[in-house]
Parts: sequence; C-alpha cells; structure tokens
Amino acid sequence: VAFIVGLTPMLGWNNLSHLQQNSSISSDLVITCQFENVISMDYMVYFNFFGWVLPPLLLMLGIYAEIFYMIHKQLNNKKFTTSHTDPNKYYDKELNLAKSLALVLFLFAICWLPLHIFNCITLFCPECQKPIVLLPIAISLTHGNSAVNPIVYAFRIKRFRTAFRKIWQQYFCCKDTPPLEIQPRHRADSWLGQ
Repeated sequence: VAFIVGLTPMLGWNNLSHLQQNSSISSDLVITCQFENVISMDYMVYFNFFGWVLPPLLLMLGIYAEIFYMIHKQLNNKKFTTSHTDPNKYYDKELNLAKSLALVLFLFAICWLPLHIFNCITLFCPECQKPIVLLPIAISLTHGNSAVNPIVYAFRIKRFRTAFRKIWQQYFCCKDTPPLEIQPRHRADSWLGQ
C-alpha cells in the first residue's frame, strides 16, 4: 500500500501538466520545488486522505470501541467463560493493552489530521487565508508520529519497557546486561499482554 500511495504521483498524478500549461516552468523542467507546486491536492485529499487514511482510521476507531465494550462487558459480568485462574487479572491486562494501542491510534490521529485538514482547506477553499506558520508544524507532527510509538510502547507495555531498559543500558550506558529470558508462556500471557 505504501508503494502504491507513494509512487502514484510519480506515475502521473502530479502538477507537471498544470505547470506546463501555465508556462510556470522552463523547457528544461526547472521548477521551484515546493510541495504544493509539485503534488496535486486532488491526489492528497481524495486518494491519500479519503482513500487511505480516513477509512482505516474510522475502522480502527470502530474496532477499538467494540474491544472496549467487550472487555467492559466481561469485567462487569461475573460469569466468566474462561479457563484462567484469575479472570479479572486477565481482562485487566487486556484492558491495559487495548488502552495502549488506542493511545497509539489517538496519537496517529493527532499527528496526521492537522496536515490533512490543511490540505482539504487548500483544495476546497483556495481563496481562504491559511496561517502559513501552521504548515511546518503540521508537517513536523507527521514526522514526529514515527518517534512517538516506541515511547508509548516502552512506557505502557512492561515487556517493551524491560527490553528498552536493557538496550539503553547495554548500548548507551555501556553496561553488560544479562540477555532477556524467553520463557514459554500460556497464550493468555503473551508478550503483548504483559
């Protein structure tokens, strides 16, 4: 999907023909390389945002709402249908995991929606005044999203936190650390549930 979305402008959905018609470029194809000069806002809004960002985001919101509903229902229901010795502990772990993953989804939305909203304003209301200082902030947020996920995992999921500490101590503090112990676990105590 990333290749399809990323390469589509190179395959023709770009502003090159528009720039050639308006004589904005010379015969040697020299143009000012600004994002909005090169990339079509139709592509950014209709194909990228409405096609590849918004539908999965809404689907994931629906899935997480269902997950939280089911876990809440199971925690409130005293008739557990599970073979675990302590069902409350199991569902509490699952709830914490779901919260962590929902936080990742929330941060994705916070980081990516400002740029897409900016693009929608550019496409649907070209005469509207846009605070130009917001565009670099929106772009920085999209790049920052990649750095946020490991931090969320490290602080919210115990096994990630333990591995992160060991890596930090070994490679940045130059301390010898014992290798991570990998023990066979019951399926309910998977590495994500820790």
